[in-house]
Amino acid sequence: MCGIVGYTGPRDASPIILNGLRRLEYRGYDSAGLAVLTNNHIEIRRKVGKLDELARLLAEQPVSGHVGIGHTRWATHGEPSDRNAHPHKGMTGDVVVVHNGIVENFLELRNDLQAEGAEFASDTDTETIVHLLERYIDAGMTLEEAARATFPQLKGAQAIVAMSRREPDRIIACRIGNAGGVAIGIGDGEMFVASDIPAILEHTRQMVFLESRQMATITADGYYVQTLDGEPVTPEVHTVPWDPVSAAKGEYKHFMQKEIFEQPRAVTDTIRGRVDFEHKCVRLPEMNLTPEIARRIKRINTVACGTSYYSGLVGKMLIERIARIPVDVSIGSEFRYADPLIDESVAVLAITQSGETVDTLAAMEEAREKGALLWSIVNAIGSQAMRIADGYIAMQAGPEIGVASTKAFTTSIIDQYLLACYLAQLRNGQDPNVVAQYVADLARLPDLVGQVLDHDDEYHRLALEFYHYNNFLYLGRGLNYPIALEGALKLKEISYIHAEGYPAGEMKHGPIALIDENMPVLAIATRDHVYDKMLSQIEQAKARGGVVIALATEGDELIHDKADYVITVPETPELLSPVINVLPLQLLAYHIAVRRGADVDQPRNLAKSVTVE
Repeated sequence: MCGIVGYTGPRDASPIILNGLRRLEYRGYDSAGLAVLTNNHIEIRRKVGKLDELARLLAEQPVSGHVGIGHTRWATHGEPSDRNAHPHKGMTGDVVVVHNGIVENFLELRNDLQAEGAEFASDTDTETIVHLLERYIDAGMTLEEAARATFPQLKGAQAIVAMSRREPDRIIACRIGNAGGVAIGIGDGEMFVASDIPAILEHTRQMVFLESRQMATITADGYYVQTLDGEPVTPEVHTVPWDPVSAAKGEYKHFMQKEIFEQPRAVTDTIRGRVDFEHKCVRLPEMNLTPEIARRIKRINTVACGTSYYSGLVGKMLIERIARIPVDVSIGSEFRYADPLIDESVAVLAITQSGETVDTLAAMEEAREKGALLWSIVNAIGSQAMRIADGYIAMQAGPEIGVASTKAFTTSIIDQYLLACYLAQLRNGQDPNVVAQYVADLARLPDLVGQVLDHDDEYHRLALEFYHYNNFLYLGRGLNYPIALEGALKLKEISYIHAEGYPAGEMKHGPIALIDENMPVLAIATRDHVYDKMLSQIEQAKARGGVVIALATEGDELIHDKADYVITVPETPELLSPVINVLPLQLLAYHIAVRRGADVDQPRNLAKSVTVE
């Protein structure tokens, strides 16, 4: 959830950067730092802890200059410490970088660089970027040329800002995938760059936003944008209103749209600091678990409502598959009235975005009275569900303002995946190599999410074909049955179209009677162990005159002969496929609702947090 701020112009950069970072501290508070060009060299100040620690350091050791970059960190690779805090510079001190994202192939890059003589001063993946830039600059390239040579080598979603002592009048900013936004603020004889609009809104309302694989060269006099291939780009200049709510939307029409597109960053933030990719293990210290406690658990009972309930259904299969612990999933509003059979051998896991959902809190109270171990997965830090739990996992989705949940759904699935891996580690009941592979698979996830979102136009076009229908049937099997439920829920929440999610194998036990040309069927048929079964269900729907939209894996040619419309997602490790497969359903629901003129962010009769029974 790292935050980035940069400045070039006639004013002193340090206070501008520091104040901008204060508006981004919610994105990371493990450490903070800034780098300023002064007297033909780069001065760096960085400190572990919250931003106040950096402010105190700057008061003791002030630094001034007209060009600088800053960063507030949420740790991924490397523990929170002074040496791992950003900015990072190379061996010569000529180049400095701040970064948001995960360099998935950093081990490979680091090994190659070390073989060439590079000496690393931190444990971060970010430092590989610095050494690569430095290598090309030492070979005679400009900073811009070095950036175009370096950035395509990085796997994964990234936001990068760099500057060099050799070219003290400029900053380079780049976005690769969807690791977070890069906003460039246009001032009068000065320029700004930031992860989020609020960091620089007090200085300018004129902004441009980088798209994936675009890079900007920024000087006090202006900027120019190009692709990583060197093709020039003319981005649209946006005038951002001073209204903080509108400003928070940035270039997006609705909060829901923004939150859908924030998911690569949300996924990255959920993983960061919890996964050690080098040793392929998960760390969840806030769960307060020991191997002894983990082995004592005989069963988990997940309680949740709405979208969180469907997340729990996915989590049940993940935990049972990875940790080999049986899981029951209960609707929060029904749990306490069912006189559940729980005791001290049971862990009750509450999933709630707000942490204040009344039915989920009541279920937690019931569990506490019966002596269960109490866990929560929560997005709102400091909420009641977090406070009363014996252990918790924060979703790290960031603020979710749209009533229809999107990024909180995907991050809560990932949290359960992490929990499953963590329990498997502690209980030592699974082949460690298998668990290690599950952990390693997480590194690919942010980039896979970004790949799906890059095809937003396809879902807009599909919405134009289907917005006028009044009924939909969503079908899925296995891990994707809850995704069918969630897809149907999204559509009915924001477009007011009746939609039903159903296990595909049960279609012939009733719902098939509803299928005709007026009831489109969306079938989740990605390549997994039930793929052949889903093809059969698609054929059955077609035989009854149904119009079928198939969600398939890229490269699947067979399914084009069976479905009327095909939308695709990249090939994904099966246990992580729900995170990827739900994204097209979110986008389709969004575009249909917009086409129907619905109030997307505030659908009728719904509230973000249900605090009354």
